Amino acid sequence: MTPSQDQVWRAIGISLIALVCFDIMGLVIKHLSPRYAASELSAYRNLLGLIPSALVLALSREWHAGGRKLLIRQWPLALLRGAMVTLAQLSFYLALGKIAFATATTISYSNALFITAISVPLLGEKVGWIRWSAVLIGFAGVVLIVNPGSDTFTVEALLPLAAAFLYALVATTARLIDRDVPSPLVNVYSQSSAAVFAVLITLSTSGFSPVASTADAAWIFTMGIAGGIAVLCLITAFRMTEPTNLAPFTYFGIPLAFLLGWLVFGEAPWADLFPGAFLIAAGGLMIVWRERRLKRREEELSRGRPV
Repeated sequence: MTPSQDQVWRAIGISLIALVCFDIMGLVIKHLSPRYAASELSAYRNLLGLIPSALVLALSREWHAGGRKLLIRQWPLALLRGAMVTLAQLSFYLALGKIAFATATTISYSNALFITAISVPLLGEKVGWIRWSAVLIGFAGVVLIVNPGSDTFTVEALLPLAAAFLYALVATTARLIDRDVPSPLVNVYSQSSAAVFAVLITLSTSGFSPVASTADAAWIFTMGIAGGIAVLCLITAFRMTEPTNLAPFTYFGIPLAFLLGWLVFGEAPWADLFPGAFLIAAGGLMIVWRERRLKRREEELSRGRPV
């Protein structure tokens, strides 16, 4: 069923709310990083994020219609995705504590490029020269921002790139799970297993630090709920319309991250981000444009019209 134009715009609005919530979460993580380890913040984020995830599952008509089953056939894969989420969070949270907020966030947007590249070996998708060109353009942008070999290069700049790769694996492997499994249930599996892995990593390394103040407790709660709401909004938006309708708007996150980093932390990494940020966005938008053309062609063929 093709979504109406109003529904598409509502989905876009919800996805933009998700962007804001993700950035709020990131700002709080950067604020707390000097006092708490990345594994601790990951554990808190996932444990608190279970609240909105469980709520979405409880309200899912698809889950109720299927008999409210909790065990899925591919549960090992679902748990593995949770482990990848934990590693991605550790990489990104460490980066937020070490480099500028906008720089870490912008590099993480390369996950769309990784998804295209990973889809070839994992899903057997055919990727033509246009999408490979988009991937190369985007990665050129990443190289300009990371700037290896320069005096300003730091190993920490590779952390958000590792996070982007791991998040791309999480997104791509979701398509390997049976289609009759409700998306909220898949999310609960990932969220709960990510929480378990994060807790285990924290206990086996530095352990949990005492929460220093009531203010820190409030910030931790805000971080977890903001992250959970962001995931909730993304699931809702992607169920309302096609991903290609939403993808172009995700790149609003780059100027938003720059603005928030400047307002909250006084960071303005112009020299680091440009023109690399434009190339990352350009590569991602080229992929979106190509996906939309392919989908339109398939629709025309299915209707028996010449293309």
